[in-house]
Amino acid sequence: MSPFDTIVYEKDGPLALVRLARPAAVNAFSVRMRDELWEVLTAVRDDPDVRGLALEGEGRGFCAGADLSEFGTAPSQAIARRVRFERDVFGLLLSLPVPTLAAVHGPCLGSGVELAAACDVRLAADDATFGLPETGWGLIAAAGGTQLLPRIVGQGRALETLLTGRRFSADEALAMGLAHRIVPRAALAAEARAWLSRIVAAPAPALAAAKRAVNELADLPLAEGLAGEARLARLLGAGGPLR
Repeated sequence: MSPFDTIVYEKDGPLALVRLARPAAVNAFSVRMRDELWEVLTAVRDDPDVRGLALEGEGRGFCAGADLSEFGTAPSQAIARRVRFERDVFGLLLSLPVPTLAAVHGPCLGSGVELAAACDVRLAADDATFGLPETGWGLIAAAGGTQLLPRIVGQGRALETLLTGRRFSADEALAMGLAHRIVPRAALAAEARAWLSRIVAAPAPALAAAKRAVNELADLPLAEGLAGEARLARLLGAGGPLR
């Protein structure tokens, strides 16, 4: 029996397999899911046997976005804000030192796009549809969407996507760089595991260093980025901690 109500967590050798499991709600991102995903990602971070993580959705879609039925149910906005910062699931996912992969099928909207964008690699099933509809509700994509999307697809495409809130296909996601590969829906889970297995065949310190070099240095001036890259390379070659 899974100890969680909204998440299924399994390990397959060095791979952590995390599945969003609210299929009746197309895995809408609820407070309970946030708390359980925080527990799972913390366990992944602290488990030395985990070399990579795959994130997928159960049922007919990856994630339909935030659970709108919960809006306004927090005891106060101050409490809601404090809990969110204490349990920053998206920040935790971004900070994991192991490679992460999102396997997206069906609807992937709002928070679903932000979860996928926080992963290193994104595979899309041929039935996947994407969208960030928050502006239509008087909101913004505030779980990383306005910051991650421009870094992945470029500022122009990100603005068009965020401002219109329109849905787009897996083919368009591939063309803009949001998806790395399109695979048949029936093959998605197997392809995700195969991709992640190939990635984690490389030495873990090298993978962690590559992630740090891109995530922490890419926005610096070139000279500073190159200096940071050289420092990480020296630490990696010396076999010491990557600090």
